[in-house]
Amino acid sequence: MGKKTFLFNRIAAVYGLFFNWQVRNYRNIFDNAKEELDFSNYQSVIDIGCGTGALCKVLQEYGLGVTGLDPAEAMLAIATKKAGKTEPNEPFIRFIHGDVLNGLPFRDKSFDLTISSYVAHGLMPKERLILYNEMRRVARHTAVLFDYNEHRSLITDIAEWLEGGDYFNFIGNIRDELMNQFGNLKVIITGKRSAIYICKIE
Repeated sequence: MGKKTFLFNRIAAVYGLFFNWQVRNYRNIFDNAKEELDFSNYQSVIDIGCGTGALCKVLQEYGLGVTGLDPAEAMLAIATKKAGKTEPNEPFIRFIHGDVLNGLPFRDKSFDLTISSYVAHGLMPKERLILYNEMRRVARHTAVLFDYNEHRSLITDIAEWLEGGDYFNFIGNIRDELMNQFGNLKVIITGKRSAIYICKIE
């Protein structure tokens, strides 16, 4: 178990406290971005690094069959509990233990859409390339990252420095990295320090 996975297992219960807030936030963001990101065009999605499953829950509300994947088992336990039972008339939602850095356990083009929220900034450059390549490999149509934009804050700087990821390089290089990997990019600014990065699979 890696250091970050160990950390996220330890703090999963804290993340769980913010589940309802995260659900409301994702609903608001996607409702405001629906002209640029229309989920009605898709039927299936994988959320890579799904955490406690808030994004998965919202994607299911949009009518998508959802697979959530995360390396932290404690996060997945909370996600499963929060999701509850799927009603017969609802799209499925399932959670799988796994780490994208070891390769996704799915065939090429297994999902209409791949999405990852606040994962990329915590990865090293070579790890981000693995993430991008796996997102592109298993997606039929679109890869989406929801993460920081280039506008920084002192609190975020401190928190990300303590986490030990590659946040500072990420926010300077994300646009170029995605253009190099996918050949196209649409950016939707969703808040003072957040953005949706949309890449079509060509």
